[in-house]
Amino acid sequence: MSLSEIFTNPFICKIVMRALIVGVLVSLSAALLGVGLVLKRFSMIGDGLSHVGFLAVAIPTVFASLVNFSLEISLIIVVLASFLIMRISQSTKINGDSAIALISTSAVAIGVIIFDFTTGMTTDICNNMFGSSSVLTLTDKDLYISIALSLICIGTFVFLYNKIFCYTFDESFAASQGIKIKRCQAAVSLMISVTIVIGMRLLGAIMISALTIFPALTAMMLCKTYKSAVVSSAIISVICFVIGFFAACMLSLQTGPAVIIVNLLAFAASVIIKKLKRA
Repeated sequence: MSLSEIFTNPFICKIVMRALIVGVLVSLSAALLGVGLVLKRFSMIGDGLSHVGFLAVAIPTVFASLVNFSLEISLIIVVLASFLIMRISQSTKINGDSAIALISTSAVAIGVIIFDFTTGMTTDICNNMFGSSSVLTLTDKDLYISIALSLICIGTFVFLYNKIFCYTFDESFAASQGIKIKRCQAAVSLMISVTIVIGMRLLGAIMISALTIFPALTAMMLCKTYKSAVVSSAIISVICFVIGFFAACMLSLQTGPAVIIVNLLAFAASVIIKKLKRA
């Protein structure tokens, strides 16, 4: 599919624009949260929750003939998993990384078994894990819910920016300023959970976590302040998504890997630029 076909065919253009809107909002939301997660060395929570997202996609397939609330069910499962990870890492001797590995690997294993007993090992698993080149699966309901939740996440981040900034760099100082650390953690976990669920349909359950890491790392290579890194991360993430998305459409590739490859190239370019500046 060429660019001319995308923009001249009204039917194709409408479908592509719907997916593009959701993808841009998801990329923006993930990038805003990514800088803080990377600085807190907690970026693996995105990867862990994305694996849980695979289970969250598998479970609704069992009830596909009975209910049509796959996005809502997926959201509930991933949000509960994020709070479970926090609970395990805070209340027991299991550290954060171990809690993430415990939940994520178990979720993938259960998800694969569910697919085995429902649809079998079909291309659905590949599409759910790595993103589909087809965007026909994005319904009107999913579109409206995704836009609303993305805007809520972005608005919440902007509203809590100062608190998240303090929490990211110094939890003791944040607590001395009256910031509720557990509430801040819960808010960040909730936002990243929502972002992952929204982006799974386009980028895949396994690929979506990279949107919280690559743009943040690329921006941190080029920027010296937290604010500039957050803004740059958002810009880089959106640009990389648009390029990767249209590349996937034109070359009939899966969306997730195409977007991540573009992000990888951007990160490589930032490393080269940083080395040239030092030289």
